[in-house]
Amino acid sequence: MLAFLPILATLILMMALNWSAKRCLLISWVLAVVLAFFFWDIEAKALLASSLYGVLGSIDVLIIILGAILVMNTLKTSGATSAINRGFMNICPDKRVQACIIGFSFCSFIEAAAGFGTPAALAGPLLVCLGFPPLAAAMITLIFDSVAVSFGAVGTPVTAALNALGMSDNAAFVSDFAFWTALPHAVMSIILPLIVLLMTTKLFSSEKSFKPALQAAPFALFTGLSFAVPFLATAIFIGYEFASLIGALVSIAATVLAAKNGFLVPKNTWDFGDTAKWDEEWLATSEVAPIKESKMSLILAWTPYLLIAAILVITRIPQFGIKTLLTSGAPFVLKIDNLLGFENLDWSLKWAYLPGTFFILVSLITNVIHKMDKQIIKRSWADTLKQVSGAAVALVFGLALVEVMKYKNADDISMLDEMANVLAMVGKDLFVLIAPFIGVLGAFVSGSATVSMNLFSTLQFNTATVLGLPTVFILSTQCVGAAVGNMICINNAVAASATIGTTGREGKLIKINIIPVLLYVSITVLIFYIALALGIKPAA
Repeated sequence: MLAFLPILATLILMMALNWSAKRCLLISWVLAVVLAFFFWDIEAKALLASSLYGVLGSIDVLIIILGAILVMNTLKTSGATSAINRGFMNICPDKRVQACIIGFSFCSFIEAAAGFGTPAALAGPLLVCLGFPPLAAAMITLIFDSVAVSFGAVGTPVTAALNALGMSDNAAFVSDFAFWTALPHAVMSIILPLIVLLMTTKLFSSEKSFKPALQAAPFALFTGLSFAVPFLATAIFIGYEFASLIGALVSIAATVLAAKNGFLVPKNTWDFGDTAKWDEEWLATSEVAPIKESKMSLILAWTPYLLIAAILVITRIPQFGIKTLLTSGAPFVLKIDNLLGFENLDWSLKWAYLPGTFFILVSLITNVIHKMDKQIIKRSWADTLKQVSGAAVALVFGLALVEVMKYKNADDISMLDEMANVLAMVGKDLFVLIAPFIGVLGAFVSGSATVSMNLFSTLQFNTATVLGLPTVFILSTQCVGAAVGNMICINNAVAASATIGTTGREGKLIKINIIPVLLYVSITVLIFYIALALGIKPAA
């Protein structure tokens, strides 16, 4: 119960009392430090070092947020956003269709290429610029940033688990793990676009009805299928690293072509109604840069996004060799070994590999190719720094909290270990139900599916072995849960809110997104219960 207290405090303060994330996380960090010192016997210097390690770790996320917001403000002030809006309106002005194309397909592509919170930071602002309420845009992008996560950043979460278990060279295990991780995602991806549309039209419309979403059900289901089929096929026949990437690319092409030709598009055009009548909770809490009207060509307007996509793909696929160069060491990696003398705290910043670095680079290129005035460039930077400052405090204390809870005492037990071990004591019959929630917990606390896999893969594998459950099944439920946790994880909610301008409403966002999390996990568990009931066992 003591180990759970910092997380419970965060949940209660954010969701019940609607406190801002920066206030909640500061209090939770202090609480975690006190508990770790008095009950886990972790010395003060170690707590200082782990907290400082978390602060340094926040630099990665802050660079991503800075870059994403800078891209958004640069495109707004250059006139590119106006042209992009016009282009999407020409494809289809229906907000339900736009949510499917941008929120699901485009978001999944960015997750597949870059991961680590990038999708919501890029797709969210684009939806806002198209006329979505800011809170709705944050909700849509966070929920959709799930199906592609397990194989996101070119398979990083799965690779992390395989490395942690020493199973990277076990071809049979890798193949089974990839399939049973892909299957629940493929099933959910078919219905997730419709679920999100149902939530959107019910929560963010004047009619407060499911009816507009049901009218768009054929297009929503088509969107899901256009991702699910190539996604699952790639995971089985090509390799898990490229499953999300190929699934998303096919989905983008299919949905844009379908929308352009009116295939399965609803006959009536739907939007969010008069902005003057929107609920105050839907709106931004901080100012964002105004959109400059322009007659810029679509190709020129989209060039920054195309550059970002190309750079992310080229730098993420190992076969090109650039990934190895940018992550190999100085001058591309900044390092501090043995932080404050602790051997287990080695910090590194792969600044040249971060998506945020590429966002900043592309923003600078955009300044030139869009022929932006110096004063306009200066304003876009000023607006960006102002928006980032609101998220910085929350991210710093959020990651400091994670590192304190991860730090192991003399008995080799951390607060997170304690939480997961208790969850694992439910026995064989219930552990299949509990396993994905351990994955969700890891992502919720750390803000990363990869970190969740690093934290709990060994625990899940060992517990499955003791309980006599197929290890591949349990590890796959962990991996799916870690992906689903992205919908409600504090860091992603903070990053998305900061990018879109809804800072302070993270608790509201997390509360809404719990619904699809529970549904996603329930269907995942059902799939594995059916497999166990039918006596299906992985070959590995």
